[in-house]
Amino acid sequence: AADTPKIDQAALNKRIADKDATLLILDARSPEEFAAGHVPGAINVPYNHLPASISSLPDAVGKDIVVYCESGIRAERAASRLRENGFQRLLHLDGDMKAWREKQQPVEK
Repeated sequence: AADTPKIDQAALNKRIADKDATLLILDARSPEEFAAGHVPGAINVPYNHLPASISSLPDAVGKDIVVYCESGIRAERAASRLRENGFQRLLHLDGDMKAWREKQQPVEK
């Protein structure tokens, strides 16, 4: 499987702060994990619900989709499913949620 290009936390934070309209942040974890805390502005689409759920997002095609999970495994699965369905603009949050929390980045609940 192709490795998804990484986006680091600082770059993602900047795009969130800039209210970048070309950005879609996708949390591939379970709803329970998502509710416990997630990257600000992320939407929760568990990786096993892809690609069905993403096709219901009308504007996903023209956006950079940043995927993450807890440690990276589910995010890569999510990314490969999206790639198979024609989504090209995929980025994987470096270190996923684990590193995001460790580096005390902003968390939304």
